[in-house]
Formats: sequence, structure tokens, C-alpha cells
Amino acid sequence: MKKVAVTVAILALGLAACQPRAEDNAAANETAVENNAEVDTNEALGNAEAAADNALDAAGNAVENLGDAAENAAENATD
Repeated sequence: MKKVAVTVAILALGLAACQPRAEDNAAANETAVENNAEVDTNEALGNAEAAADNALDAAGNAVENLGDAAENAAENATD
């Protein structure tokens, strides 16, 4: 009976030693949160940059269309 109790105690200690420590888990979780925040920030910046590019393209197109409309109006007025 003593051998069984000693064996169980040794196995329990071995399992306890294999469990990750709370500090290690906390550090890993903090790192994961920081990495996810960085990915989210980079994605948001990329989306903002794409939106700004699209807005500039649209503004350029509007100016070009306005120029074409003015040119057409001038041609129509002289015809």
C-alpha cells in the first residue's frame, strides 16, 4: 500500500511540474493581445490608406469630368 501511495505522489508531482506556470501563461496571453492589436492597427491603416487613395482618385476624376464638361459646353456654344 505504501508503494502505491508513493507512486501516486510521484506521479502527482510529475504532473504538477508539467503544468505551465501562471506567469508564463500571462506573458503569452499579453504577447498574443499585443500581436493581435498590431495586426488590427496595420489593417486599419491599410484600409485608411486605400480609402484615401480612392478619394483622391475620385476627386481627380471629378476635376477631369468638370474640365471635359466645360470644354464640351464651350464647343457647343460656338457651334
